[in-house]
Order: sequence, then structure tokens, then C-alpha cells
Amino acid sequence: MRNGKFSKIIWQSLFFIIAVSLTITFIPREKEFRYHFEEGKPWRYGLLTAPFDFPIYKSDQELSAEYSTASKNFIPFFVTDNKIESDKVANFRHKSITNNPDTLQLYKEAERLLKLAYKQGIVDLQIYEELKSEEKQTIRIKNGSIASEYSTSNLLTPRMAYELIIRNCHTPELKEIISKSNLNLYIEPNLLYDTITNKKTLDQIIQNIQPTAGMVQKGERIIDRGVIVTHDIYRILKSFEKKNQKTESKFDKSLYNFAGKILIIIIVYSFLYMYLIFFRKRILNDIRQLSLLMLMILIITVSSYLLSQRWLLGIYMAPFAVLPIIIVTFMDTRTALYASLVAIMLSCWASPFPMEYVLLQLIVSMTTINSLKELTKRSQMFRSVVLVFLAYCLTYVGYMLMAEGDLAKLNSEMFIFLGINCFMLLFSYLFIYIIEKVWGFTSNVMLVELADLNSPLLKSLSEKCPGTFQHATQVANLAAEAANAIGANALLVRTGALYHDIGKSTNPMFFTENQHGVNPHNNLSYKESARIIISHVKDGMNLAKSYHIPESIKGFIATHHGVSKAKYFYTMYKNEHPEEEIDEAMFSYEGPKPRTKEEGILMIADIIEAKSRSLKDFSHEALSKIVNSTIDDIIAEGELSDTPLTFRDVTEIRKVLIKRLEAMYHPRISYPESK
Repeated sequence: MRNGKFSKIIWQSLFFIIAVSLTITFIPREKEFRYHFEEGKPWRYGLLTAPFDFPIYKSDQELSAEYSTASKNFIPFFVTDNKIESDKVANFRHKSITNNPDTLQLYKEAERLLKLAYKQGIVDLQIYEELKSEEKQTIRIKNGSIASEYSTSNLLTPRMAYELIIRNCHTPELKEIISKSNLNLYIEPNLLYDTITNKKTLDQIIQNIQPTAGMVQKGERIIDRGVIVTHDIYRILKSFEKKNQKTESKFDKSLYNFAGKILIIIIVYSFLYMYLIFFRKRILNDIRQLSLLMLMILIITVSSYLLSQRWLLGIYMAPFAVLPIIIVTFMDTRTALYASLVAIMLSCWASPFPMEYVLLQLIVSMTTINSLKELTKRSQMFRSVVLVFLAYCLTYVGYMLMAEGDLAKLNSEMFIFLGINCFMLLFSYLFIYIIEKVWGFTSNVMLVELADLNSPLLKSLSEKCPGTFQHATQVANLAAEAANAIGANALLVRTGALYHDIGKSTNPMFFTENQHGVNPHNNLSYKESARIIISHVKDGMNLAKSYHIPESIKGFIATHHGVSKAKYFYTMYKNEHPEEEIDEAMFSYEGPKPRTKEEGILMIADIIEAKSRSLKDFSHEALSKIVNSTIDDIIAEGELSDTPLTFRDVTEIRKVLIKRLEAMYHPRISYPESK
């Protein structure tokens, strides 16, 4: 027992530590600037004045444009390589040596034209095309430490230089000499791009570009509530944010800010555990329920953090209503509301507008809980989603009217995010099914499906054991009404009652309600009869296992007789063997005793319904006597000692069962025969 309690404490502590750790891991850290704004949207906060002097930084786009303009207006430097000209001209002259005076004269004319081309300036074809593509009108040609500007329209490429020489040939003989001597082989660029000077000069120009465009002085008004964030104001606000993050105390601020968030997270989770300790100890002690509760809070909180980092209003895409839907379905409404409050407190600081976020999620949580008090049909889920969307929209419009007083300031994107949020809620039904399979919980939807009288197991029971089936339905009606009276789960106890005696279908004729004049017990010993009667509990558990009946329903099968005795056979055997020491275990059910209110109610209703069938007097006094004496005997035997049923609950159950039995066995008039 101590080991089990210690194990629970370990798991409870582990869930707490994991929840706190994961929340801290995913909590937004970089958004230290507490204002959120968009260009073209109204400012939602109050008057903002500069708390200190700060420069107005140019945006990256503005700086990029200035760099591009500086690069475009830059005049590149070139140097003249005179050696190329002298070498090429000398080579051409050496080749043109001849004894023919006329030919020699033509070669000299060709040499002159070659010198003119070099004088005009020849550049590489690639550089020439780059100058044209960048629309450079001039270049600077260095001559020592002096640079002079030169028009790019006068520049030549090697091909253009050759074509220029050909155009300036005035005689066919000169053209022939130039062609024959392959003059194009002596044309090379003599204007070379000065890479070092150009890089150094351009870097200096870029360094001289100022990253700021003015100053904002301390106390200067920046923006007030409702004012549209124009481009200039947006630039000032971004500069303020940038400067705020660069302050000397940034590290200390962020450290204290983070420490404060950790403290709040621990406090919030601690209060959740305090609620469970004081008001829902059964959830705290049930590791499956506790794990689901903590997981759902974590899923909503972490998804809110992640979505808020992706989009400004992304936090509203997180399907928050999934949390109350799941908790209402598998636990209760009060826990659902408390879990929603915890998730809201953990998520709100990731929202750009915390007050708006808290208000919206509170309204939506209450709407969800009110609309899904008992989820039994798919249509209820769809209706709830529609109500959640309407609650979101109406609350948002109301808040904006209250804060801004102008419908024009509604953000249309908000409705898109809320629509996506509610669309994702439609998958809650699938999520409920997954939880049923993974955690082994039983939702009201599953209970409704199980309670269908055409389900395979109940149909088999009605065919094999019609008397037992009739008994089970009567017990279901009695137990459900008693559960309603004390606030227990009527649907659960009703479904459990329908299945509690399914084990009798294994040997139907050994049970009185299914016999028709023949009693097989007449041929058996009391011990053997008791064994067969008691075995219907074990047989029922085996059937439930083979049909994959959930644990919550198996509990009714196992506990509906508790650890009581098969009294008829026990008493008969005792009467016939007065001197014998009887082994009571042979006549006793294995149990366990009922552990929940619903299991306790079923035990009471089962015994009373069975006893009522032997009554001949159905007066109020007779019915009251059988109800009161039966319940008194059950309590005296300690069968209800493990249930949370109170004295007030038992009193209400007595009243309801008496009233219900009177309705079942009310006297009827006899119809006259026709003469």
C-alpha cells in the first residue's frame, strides 16, 4: 500500500516537473519589446513618448537602395598600359619591313591608324558590356596620382578598334595590306580596370552612408492611441525597438524577465495541483487522468507559443476550445473551467494583446463547457463549434467597440485566424476517439453506443437470457434515476447496469429469471450450485474482454455483488450442516467491492430489483420496507465502505427507489369481458 502511494507521488511530481520544464522551454524569449504594431494599422496602445534619446535608423531596404545608388553613380578607375601599345606597334613595324617604297608607305599608314586606335582607348569586351549595362557615362583614367574623366562613348573594344581602322582606310591597297598583315592580331586592350583603387573608393563611399536619418529626443511624442502607423512612424517605432534591445541593461532585464516568467509558471501549476488536492483528489490519484489533464494544458500552451512566433495574430489559430472539450468529455465541467484558466494564464503573455486574448478565451471556454455538458451525439460537437465561432466573433467586435469605438478599426485577418481555429475544432471528435483507445477512458459518446440494445453483446443477452435482459433493463432504469438524484453519472451507471449480468449468458438456465419450470440446481449440490452462480461474474469479465468492453463498464460487472455470498445456497447448506465449520469462501463472490458512486448505486438497484420480484404486496409500506432493509443490510455488511457515497446520497437513493418501484408496480384496473 505504501509502495503504491509512493509511486503515485513520484508520478505526480514527475508530471509537474515535465509540465513546468516544457512550458519554460517553449516560452517566447526574444520578444522583449512590449509593443506590437504593423504599418498601416492603428496604434492600439496609449500615448507613447520617447523615454530616452535615440536615432531613427534607416530600414534595410532604404540602406540597400542607397548602396545600390552609390554603386550606380560610382565612376570606375582605369589605368593606361603604354607598354601594350609600344610592344604591339613595334611588332607590327618589325613585320612590315620591305624594300618596296610604295608598300612601305602603306605599312606606315597602317601603323599610324593602329596608334590612333590605341590613343582613343581599347578595353576588354566584357568590361565594355558591363559599363554599358550599368549605364556608365564616364570613366576615370589614372595617370600617376591624377585621374581625368573620359567619356565611355569613345571607348573601343578590340573588334571595334579594328573596324575603326578599316573604315579609315582610304584606298583599296591599304585595306589589302592591313588584311594581309593580320593587323587585328596587334590590337589588345590598353585601358585596364583598376580593381584595387575601385574597391577602396567604393568601400569608402558606402562607409560614408549614414545608417540613421535623424534623432528623436527624450520626451518627444511618438504616437497616440488610434493613430495610423505610417511609414515614417513605423521607422521611428522600429528604431525605438532596436535601441531598447541594445540598452546596457538588456542582459539584466532579460534575465529578470525570464526568472519572473519561471516563477509565474511554477505558481500557476502549483495552484492547479492545489485545486486537485482539495477538490478533485480522484483525478490527482488517477495517473491516467492526471497525465491527460497535464498533456492537454501543455499542448494548448506550447502551440500558442509556437504560432505566436510565426504570425502576429497566430496565437488565435491555436484551437483553445479543444482543452475544455476534452476535459468536459472525460472529467467534469469544473475541472474543465479551471484547466482553461490555467492555460489562459500560461499563454496570454505570448499574445500581442493580452487583455483581448484573456477575454476571448474566457468567453469561449465558458461557451464550450455550457454547450457540451454531456457530449452524446456528433451533432452536439458541430453545434458547439458554431457557438464557439460566434462567441469569438461577437466578443472580439464588442472588445474593439469598447476599446476603439470604431468598427472601421476591426482587423479582418482576425476573423480568418478565428475561422481556422474553429475549423480545427471539428477534429476534436477524432481526438476523443484516440484518447479512448490510448488512455482507456470512456466518453459519453461511447456509452451511448454501448447502451444500444442492438449492440452484439446485448442482443446476444436478450436472445439467450430474456429474463436476465429484462432484469438488466429494469435495474438500468432504477440506477439511472438514483444517479440523477445525487448528481452521479446516470449514463455510465445505466450502461453498466445493462452489462452487469452478461456472464449469465454462459449458463442461462441456472438463473431463476430464465427458467421455465425446470431447475437444474435440483440435481446439484449446494456448493456446486453456488460455484456456478458465483462464476457468472468471472464469465462476464471474460466476455467483456473478448468484446473489448472498456474498463469503466467492466468495473460494474466485477463489483455488482462485491464480496457478498450466494445467500440462498449458503443458508441452505448451513441449515443442513449445522455442526460443520463452513468454508465461506466457497459461497462468496471474489469482489472487489464497489469503488465509485455509480458502482454502489448499481449494487443497491440490482439487489432491490431482484427482491421486488418476489413480493406479493406492492403497497408503499411493503416497498419502503424492502428498499430500506436491503440498503441497511448492504451498509451493515460493509459493501459500500469503499465508495464515496454519503449519508445524504443514500437517503436520496432510498426515496428515488421507493418512488420508482411504486411507479413500476402500480395497480391496474381489470377490463370487463364482453357478454
